[in-house]
Amino acid sequence: MSYLSPLRLHFSGQFQANISTVNNDPGHYNNSAFQPSYQQLEGIGMQPPNGWFNPQGDAAWRFLGCRVTTAWMSSGKVSGTDSVLSCIIADSDSRAPAKLVDLDPEQQLVSEIWGLQVRIADTNGNTLMRGDFKPAAFIDIWDRATGSPGGDIVASAMYQSVLQVVEWNDISGSPFLEELKKHADENGSLLSIKFNVDSFNMDYTQPGFMTGRIVGTIGPASATEPKHMVFGRHFMAGETVPGANFYLPPGQINFCSAVVDETGGKVYLDLGNALPTGTGSSMVDLGDLTLGVFDPLMMPWSGSPSGSILPIGTIPSSQYAADPNWYANTAGVVVLPISPELLPMVQRSPLVLSGNPGVFITEWSSGAYVRADTFVYRMNPGDSVSISVYAMQYGKAVPERTAISFAMDSSQLQTQPGSGFPFVNTNVLTFQPGLVGVAFTDSTGCARLLVTAGDPGTPRYFNISETNPTGDYGIDGQLYGLRAGFVDTQTYGSQPVNQWDFISFLVWSGFSPKVPGNPTWFDDLQPIFQQYANLYPVMNRFLNLADYNSVKENHHLLTLAFGLDVSNPNSMPVTRDLSPPKRKAILQWLQNGMPPGTQPVAPVALAATQRLTQGPPTPPASRAPAFVKRGGKAMAAARRLVVQTRQEGSR
Repeated sequence: MSYLSPLRLHFSGQFQANISTVNNDPGHYNNSAFQPSYQQLEGIGMQPPNGWFNPQGDAAWRFLGCRVTTAWMSSGKVSGTDSVLSCIIADSDSRAPAKLVDLDPEQQLVSEIWGLQVRIADTNGNTLMRGDFKPAAFIDIWDRATGSPGGDIVASAMYQSVLQVVEWNDISGSPFLEELKKHADENGSLLSIKFNVDSFNMDYTQPGFMTGRIVGTIGPASATEPKHMVFGRHFMAGETVPGANFYLPPGQINFCSAVVDETGGKVYLDLGNALPTGTGSSMVDLGDLTLGVFDPLMMPWSGSPSGSILPIGTIPSSQYAADPNWYANTAGVVVLPISPELLPMVQRSPLVLSGNPGVFITEWSSGAYVRADTFVYRMNPGDSVSISVYAMQYGKAVPERTAISFAMDSSQLQTQPGSGFPFVNTNVLTFQPGLVGVAFTDSTGCARLLVTAGDPGTPRYFNISETNPTGDYGIDGQLYGLRAGFVDTQTYGSQPVNQWDFISFLVWSGFSPKVPGNPTWFDDLQPIFQQYANLYPVMNRFLNLADYNSVKENHHLLTLAFGLDVSNPNSMPVTRDLSPPKRKAILQWLQNGMPPGTQPVAPVALAATQRLTQGPPTPPASRAPAFVKRGGKAMAAARRLVVQTRQEGSR
């Protein structure tokens, strides 16, 4: 059971994502070449490249003015007497706000929320439910806003995770919350949450700067199901339309999912991140949308929307496009009854959603789907992680011992030309012995692959040369991508294309102090602190991380911040890009009395040829018009390897 179930509430409001944009440019990681202008707000015609559109961001992520719009119990829609309908959805009232974190400057398209606490509260702010949000990255980002000028403003994406409930208070005034607590798994301690984010404001002259729209759903969760994806039916939109910032579906409807309730005879379809918006963020009228099932007598299906389609139900455009409150009230979740005569066909045939001519999206022809639940990992040399992927067909687990293959795929990572990325030390990731790149499902459809990391070295350090073979401090580690698919393509077909369905790894470089057990400022740690001082100028309000005396004066606070678990919103650095060995060395240095070590006689000279460029490459004019804010997701997406390959092929 997940948020996509009969028992659920919907909410709507705004969110804040106050990210810093200085660290979005890989060239800014060069301590030797960093300029003060890189910490300044982007100005009209300002050159060279600088801190882009929000250099003073503190990474805070917040709910703003979110309220419950509707709620549904197992017996039907909640009446107006239930107090849940006057509740708010808020973040913590007792600790710092959550943080929004990129994996890496060359993988900015899986931004994760860390340290978020979600509350359902009454109109006075009193907490009725408090739960810890399991860190999660967004997925299925796409060019949603057809009436928008472009850049990040067009984008929409979704987050799905679980809430580990740590507090239930007096909910006697809400039959809905009482039922939700009763059905939450593990004695009321686990809930499912999913929300969509779009309409992000990047204009620093406007009062809503660094905020956007959010709509979402909360429902019960099961400990035996995936935490970050729906175990159900998955609609595959196909390969992107050329010219997209992020992704444009050929049938105008983005990737989405559904759950078929066979007992209740209903299908729960989530269109929250699937329908395009137009002027004023209203839904584009794609015509009456009909959910149907392919007649199994017409199989095998060729993959086109033609053929015999049996209608299940319709979502009228008068609802989703004409009603301005539809999206806020439903979060895009639609429930359609399935007639008894169609249910056997739904159980074994692909579903299709269609509207006006050219508007459609379908399941894969075999009804199969496979994806990793958690798809972002940070690893040290020598670390091993067990990657869980879930394989399903027509919404049910594939047979036990189904083989799942894994292939390296870095095509969606955002390479900076000249950075030594991504084709460096591709053998750093190794798989469990005897089953290289293959895992087998259990009875739940879950396959687990053991991945072990080696040491990638320092391929993204600066100024590497014959006289300076280790280079100067730069971007730590290396990025890798891994994609899952079915081995048995005769049964399940070739892997359907969703460009975002892959696993991202950041493997940190190995690190140890020059004198083991005795790190010093100048010999080991100053370049690390200098880089954070450069990339996060908001810290200058409190201390100068690049200055030994300033750090020493604030050692008590730094000892606390660096010693916190990374899930804590006050953990330092907020970016989660500091490797555990470096964190350990910093704490050891603080505990050892902060020895200064040997100060260099003079700064390291800047080499004539650098490994990374000073700023991001400028995409062709068609991909980076004047309204695209530098430092945003659209600029990162333009650096993807697959995009660069297409551009080179078109020349």
